Amino acid sequence: MKLHIKHETRYDFDAPVPFGLQQLRKTPKSFRNQTIQSWDTRVEGGRKELTFEDYHRNTVELVCFEPNTKSVSLISEGVVEVEDTHGILGPHEGSTPLWLFKRSTRQTKPGKGVAEMVRSLPQGELVQQLHALSDAIRDRVEYKVGSSHPDWSAEDAIEAGSGVCQDHAHIFVSGARQLGLPARYVSGYLMMNETELQDATHAWAEVHIEGLGWVGFDVSNGISPDNRYVRVATGLDYSQAAPIIGSRIGAAGEQLTVQLQVAQQ
Repeated sequence: MKLHIKHETRYDFDAPVPFGLQQLRKTPKSFRNQTIQSWDTRVEGGRKELTFEDYHRNTVELVCFEPNTKSVSLISEGVVEVEDTHGILGPHEGSTPLWLFKRSTRQTKPGKGVAEMVRSLPQGELVQQLHALSDAIRDRVEYKVGSSHPDWSAEDAIEAGSGVCQDHAHIFVSGARQLGLPARYVSGYLMMNETELQDATHAWAEVHIEGLGWVGFDVSNGISPDNRYVRVATGLDYSQAAPIIGSRIGAAGEQLTVQLQVAQQ
């Protein structure tokens, strides 16, 4: 399936901003089941300083604000062809060792909530256990837009009883690591059946399973990713795969607007 994607992030400031620097991870990965036919990111109110590939093989673009700007727009657009592999991505690639993906971070550190979920999993085949973990998370943590914060940990979301796809992914990654499995967070795009227009990117998780390699699990939708999913960035947690992170100088207030369109070409 060929998907056309347009992702615009706009910042409007109520006073001139002397300096700002952003890291963008908005370029989809080239992988076995995913071919980038065209992709471009342009910047209004700033400029690209450099592009590099991080140790998760994410494409990172460093963007600097124009001095004393009052608005910045980051517009990414392109076409990606995706093959449905039923969530199975295959063997691990790259120089990053698999053992690194067993390491907990602040946002994925397991506590009482994660431990209870893992203990309650039924005995059986590993893939079935992981789908059961996904179901348990969805039952315990209601998907509710605006109910969580980007800095929340897996345990924060469990305690609150609600969250978004980011929180679901963090809990799943934490639980999979409790089972002794390498796991990672994924950010990307999802073509929704009911609408082309969205106001946020999507997140899910991947686990490395002996004999299968990396396998994806979208907790929020209760499925493994298919050809509606476009993988953009991966990491140990959200902080390493976020579409945009950065900082700026000055006390100006800001208004953030995100417009995202994902449609079959």
